[in-house]
Amino acid sequence: MIPRWRAPARRRTARAGRVAAVTATALAAALVQPLAARADTPPPPPSDARLAAEPARHDATREQFYFVLPDRFANGDTGNDKGGLTGTRLTTGYDPTDKGFYQGGDLKGLTKKLDYIKGLGTTALWMAPIFKNQPVQGAGANASAGYHGYWITDFTQVDPHFGTNKDLETLIDKAHAKGMKVFFDVITNHTADVVDYEEKSYDYLSKGAFPYLTKDGRPFDDADYADGRRDFPEVDSGSFPRTPKVTRNNKVPSWLNDPTMYHNRGDSTFAGESSAHGDFSGLDDLWTERPEVVRGMERIYQRWVRDFDIDGFRIDTVKHVNMEFWTRWATALDAYAAKQGRDDFFMFGEVYSADTDVTAPYVTQGRLDATLDFPFQEAARQYASQGASAQKLAGVFGDDYKYTTGKANAYEQVTFLGNHDMGRIGSFLKQDDPKATDAELLAKAGLANELMFLSRGNPVVYYGDEQGFTGPGGDKDARQTMFASRTADYLDDDRIGTDRTHAEDAYDTKTPLYRQISALAELRKANPALTDGVQQQRYAADGPGVYAFSRTDAKNGTEYVVAFNNAGEAKTATFPTGSAGLAFKGIHGTGASVKSDGDKKLTVTVPAGSAIVLKASGRLARPATEPAVTLKAPPAGATGTVEVTADVDGGQLNRVVFAAQTGNGRWQTLGSADHAPFKVTHTIGKNVAPGTALRYKAVVVDSAGRTASALAASTTGTPP
Repeated sequence: MIPRWRAPARRRTARAGRVAAVTATALAAALVQPLAARADTPPPPPSDARLAAEPARHDATREQFYFVLPDRFANGDTGNDKGGLTGTRLTTGYDPTDKGFYQGGDLKGLTKKLDYIKGLGTTALWMAPIFKNQPVQGAGANASAGYHGYWITDFTQVDPHFGTNKDLETLIDKAHAKGMKVFFDVITNHTADVVDYEEKSYDYLSKGAFPYLTKDGRPFDDADYADGRRDFPEVDSGSFPRTPKVTRNNKVPSWLNDPTMYHNRGDSTFAGESSAHGDFSGLDDLWTERPEVVRGMERIYQRWVRDFDIDGFRIDTVKHVNMEFWTRWATALDAYAAKQGRDDFFMFGEVYSADTDVTAPYVTQGRLDATLDFPFQEAARQYASQGASAQKLAGVFGDDYKYTTGKANAYEQVTFLGNHDMGRIGSFLKQDDPKATDAELLAKAGLANELMFLSRGNPVVYYGDEQGFTGPGGDKDARQTMFASRTADYLDDDRIGTDRTHAEDAYDTKTPLYRQISALAELRKANPALTDGVQQQRYAADGPGVYAFSRTDAKNGTEYVVAFNNAGEAKTATFPTGSAGLAFKGIHGTGASVKSDGDKKLTVTVPAGSAIVLKASGRLARPATEPAVTLKAPPAGATGTVEVTADVDGGQLNRVVFAAQTGNGRWQTLGSADHAPFKVTHTIGKNVAPGTALRYKAVVVDSAGRTASALAASTTGTPP
């Protein structure tokens, strides 16, 4: 039973019922849709030529990330190990014998090891948060330090444990000089745990049972104001179900010390409403529906864009923040970065879910460029480590259209095999087959790397994976130091592909996994189609066996066939390609040549537990017939997110560009699809009146530059 919330005495007229929600709407132009026409005639659709000129790729499709926790990578200055603090580890946060405390790594150490990172083929360095943290949180056995960077108190300076803002400038300059971008890990969802509750009770209290109150005692729903189109109600410390109390005024900027800038509803259960409104493990959960918080977070990160030559953000805990915040914040940051000359500024978010229907809306509605590809991670583990059917992978890539917008698509997704939260790929391999030999683990790790590096997306190497790091689980157990460890829990961890232990430094560029990753990076560099070439699925075994797709260079028409096999023996598969009678030569995993038959089909044999890449000896044949396209609009009564589909005949290496119009508003580009099935999604704003006209256009462009177009129409319904 939820305890009754007693309202302050001055609010005797306050009702406990929840105010009916006025549906929030997105701010971004792509989602703000008119309710009715101002003109009698709707604007005409864009010309075929205009749509055909829309770009097929956007900001980042050829990056290779290296993700590092600065505290765990290299100690370049022992003088900052305690962050300028004195006292015990509970004050300084430093204890290199405990995996939950600072170990000594810093920005100077990271700078000294840039050549090691570059040697993997890295094009972008992604650092866990480097901003000043609360040194220690918790008490007794639950005490640990902010070495990971996610307990921020000061958003304007580098944590002294890592160095100075000048050290950061040096790191960025030297990384850029070596051809590597630098990405910050940023947080807008929460700060360090500084706000307490007077009640000393922390269970989550729902909005339905305990609505927010204005300072005059009237209940309201913050969702009604989240899109920023209405003035947010005035509130005070009595407006919340929990009474907030600031224990220390140590947050920077100073507005973060105002307790009314937080949700103040108790701890999240990580389900339902509490996922976005609850405190994340006690951390102070920002009231991101408030315009002051949106603007405040814009200014915080605009400053870093302005003053430091950074290239993008990885954004933490994205699904724990309301969607309207992302629409507003990401749009503002994109525009600001462009004004600073950063047209290619790239932002990707952590949406911790293996369900594409959960992750994709943060791109299509939240206006991020990409998300961390948790659906890929789950499918890759199942295929490479657990011997699962290739159908799971086929399903993940089959959902790629759900990420398509006028500014993004799935080729920008950031793919990974493990991380600092869930655990390492080496750990998963050992969990999935506890009796596996080192050679067997090494082979499976190699297959997982091949799958990540040869499929669409920007791959991430989690620091230490190239050295065969494992560990018994996630969180602290997946955050070993690259320098010689003094932590007992790390010293007994196995490493894949080497007999070395964590008692010695781990910067060996000759370990088998380091060499394999470097080789895969070189393969991608020499054959750019393997980074962002058109990916067309060709074959997926129903059970352990072959998974294959083509990667085709849209500019020169060269097709590559990539095939994997997770079975314990060689497997043969036959599937279509883009050309008949064309020879394909092995460039990875095999040196053999095979030839497509008169029906364009190719037969390949893939060795057990490995991958092969075959390159066509010539370009795709010129299409025999011009393309033709038909367009299918969503059924009448459309609401929410709907699919728009095109069927194409003729042509070759076709690309379809979609556009939509709501009511008599302007036409907006929905994005492009470069392989069958040709489809995109269209999000209909909740403010669009039932019966509003929906109009669609699709233009197909083939490899010879010939075009065709089609129109379709529908009407909206009543949102549920």
